[in-house]
Amino acid sequence: MGEVRVRAGRQARQAERAHKGQGVGRPYILRNIPTYDVLSEENLIRIEAAADRVLAETGIEFRDDPVALDHWKTAGAKVEGVRVRFEPGMLREILKSAPSEFTQHARNPAKSVRIGGRNVVFSPAYGSPFVMDLDRGRRFGTIEDFRNFIKLAQSSPNLHHSGGTICEPTDVAVNKRHLDMVLAHIELSDRPFMGSVTAEERSEDSIEMARILFGAGFVNDHCVILGNVNVNSPLVWDGTMTRSLRAYARANQAAVVVPFILGGAMGPVTNAGGIVQSLAETMAGCALTQLERKGAPVIFGNFLSSMSLRSGSPTFGTPEPAIGSQVIGQLARRLNLPLRCSGNFTTSKLPDGQAMMEGTMSMLAAIHCGANFILHSAGFLDGLLSMSYEKFMLDADLCGALHAYLDGIRIDDDQLAVEAFAEVGPGNHFFGCSHTMRHYQTAFWDSELSDNEPFEKWEAAGSADAARRANRLWKKRLAEYEAPPLDVGVREALHDFVGRKKAGVADAWY
Repeated sequence: MGEVRVRAGRQARQAERAHKGQGVGRPYILRNIPTYDVLSEENLIRIEAAADRVLAETGIEFRDDPVALDHWKTAGAKVEGVRVRFEPGMLREILKSAPSEFTQHARNPAKSVRIGGRNVVFSPAYGSPFVMDLDRGRRFGTIEDFRNFIKLAQSSPNLHHSGGTICEPTDVAVNKRHLDMVLAHIELSDRPFMGSVTAEERSEDSIEMARILFGAGFVNDHCVILGNVNVNSPLVWDGTMTRSLRAYARANQAAVVVPFILGGAMGPVTNAGGIVQSLAETMAGCALTQLERKGAPVIFGNFLSSMSLRSGSPTFGTPEPAIGSQVIGQLARRLNLPLRCSGNFTTSKLPDGQAMMEGTMSMLAAIHCGANFILHSAGFLDGLLSMSYEKFMLDADLCGALHAYLDGIRIDDDQLAVEAFAEVGPGNHFFGCSHTMRHYQTAFWDSELSDNEPFEKWEAAGSADAARRANRLWKKRLAEYEAPPLDVGVREALHDFVGRKKAGVADAWY
């Protein structure tokens, strides 16, 4: 009888894994473990006071965006040329109108995500010009690669978001590739997605395509697309980013406001100094969204990183930014804003032990700091210069483990298993007891990539390491991928929009 039940359970797990290949999973995670607070109230106040001094005494430059400067003048900031200074507390007061939590709607309502509060959303890595795999090595990304990564994200039960510029499709003109990217997200995935931010008109094109998909009225009242905007650290917001930021806010869509601070280069070498800078720059960007449209959703973002002070090379997945992220989480909660922080970072050039060690350190920082939207959850390699097919699969597997980690421990009579002790008694094993048989299919997280077989069996099967197993899995996923259905009329309208936009301008390659 026990053998029959084990065989049935194995079949059930096989069926579940087959299901996983179609991206069946939770739309997002509800955190059941607490965040980790590193600093005391006294020290948090000191950081906030230091940021207030930087904002009031040094200020931030807002370049090439007269509308942004007008917003700041109207709000009462001190504007001298492009330099803007803020009285202590001013930005916090403006930020009170930003929602602490919001839904980003997907075209499949079952896959909409909730951002903020106790919610955690995993999204692929973003922005790499190169891609790599074990078969062809490192090369410039193409639109085919871009579409492949959307398919892999859609197929993973451990990711919740389609992402944005997963890799740069360098075979498409710079001024037109945003159209192909947004179209690919809409056609190949039914999850939430991100739009372009590289120019205001490209941001507006992205939002307009969302309007075609969801309807203009729905988009006016609901968030359906995100735009990831970066500060030009230190203490500069350039017009390209603020115009895009305002375009998203104006349409009631969420900007993800992120300074990229490389300690010792674009910010102080000390962790505390980098945190002060990050808080000042991010508050200013988030507040600008509220001046553009009060109540618009916005995500408080952060990207702390270190560098090798001997060579000047960036380093990722190191301990200082990881612990710094914990403090950023505390500061974001004090502002009552959704948080994007940390991710699966590494400078390794291969999906190897260094990659997984550095990636796990920075990913756990995101988990413990309370990040709600975790960009760069899968695929990040080579200091974000390369998107790796194998690393994507390994990272997505880690995201699966983090689902179980964030679930925490449930306490009830069944979980406490007192009756199991009575059934088994001293000195016996629990493998075949009724409590184990009830739970053995779901008790533990089951990796799709780890090898838990005896050494001899692993060796006889070819001695494949994790990267080689990941190579086989991404190929299998792409072979089995099926696009989610999309309304024919919507598809035709999107293709018409993209065709007209492309025909209206000549190709630009820089």
